[in-house]
Amino acid sequence: MLHDLTIDLPMIWGGIIALAVLMYVVLDGFDLGIGILFAITRNEPDRDKMIASIAPIWDGNETWLVLGGGGLLAAFPAAYSILLPALYVPMMLMLFGLVFRGVAFEFRPNARQSRRFWDLGFWLGSVVATLAQGMALGAFITGFPETIVSSQESSFAFLTVFNVICGIGLVAGYALLGACWLILKTDGRLRERCFALAFTLGIVLAAYLAMVSIWTPLAHPRVAERWFAFPNFLFLAPIPLATGFCWLNMMRSLVLRRENTPFLSAIAIFIFSFAGLGISVWPYIVPHILTIHDAAAPEKSQGFLLIGVTVLLPLILGYTAHSYWVFRGKVTDAEGYH
Repeated sequence: MLHDLTIDLPMIWGGIIALAVLMYVVLDGFDLGIGILFAITRNEPDRDKMIASIAPIWDGNETWLVLGGGGLLAAFPAAYSILLPALYVPMMLMLFGLVFRGVAFEFRPNARQSRRFWDLGFWLGSVVATLAQGMALGAFITGFPETIVSSQESSFAFLTVFNVICGIGLVAGYALLGACWLILKTDGRLRERCFALAFTLGIVLAAYLAMVSIWTPLAHPRVAERWFAFPNFLFLAPIPLATGFCWLNMMRSLVLRRENTPFLSAIAIFIFSFAGLGISVWPYIVPHILTIHDAAAPEKSQGFLLIGVTVLLPLILGYTAHSYWVFRGKVTDAEGYH
């Protein structure tokens, strides 16, 4: 019987949603980064190679967004009812950006006179979707008012300087992932441009992470106490140290013109940064309002839903791994998306 289970279902569901969000950020992050990097070149063959590098896997990456959003609604409906009104505008901007980007992706290969329009649409959709995600992230870091209602005022409360900076920082981060992906998947002139661009974007990302890491504990004493109080400091110090090490390793590998290490190091930076965010807001799923256990659906509902996810999650992981394995290797000049 479900009531006899000793497992902590809210914790399990919190881990599933956290995994889905992380997988989406890492996987869809680099293909959004490809769209952002459309601004660096007007060379059609280079743009064709950029598109071809993500063509087999780009739409599958967004599966994780569906899993994360659906899981939040099903397992933590109270949190969903607060977060959706508070982040309604950035979420709608993100969806519009993703839809327009997807349309541009499909129309571009077959367009002749209007190809530049669809190139612009692919770039603009990628930038808008990323900015919206970054501003939503900034709002999540900042926290929400004690009372959130579905009103125009609360819907646009995300438009703060800090949130806009977070949006710009995420654009730089996704562009960095995209550049490192192109280093891995392409060669020639495009690859060399991406080495230089990734180095610059790495510096921008480091500045953004430093700003957030300094601002958050200063603005929230509870976060400062969690990170800097003894003995927490001893246990948590490895996370920022590991992030810094991965950043140095990435920058060094870019200077040495290595292919695999920049992308893997960039992913590791995102993973450790995500872990740091989780530690800062724990145990809240809606910062400073609802904890994971307060927002959880009834135990029987979470248990029933977990049965389906137990089957679905390995399938998604297996399909994702298989896709990346099948389409491994360099993109050639002859390849394209049609």
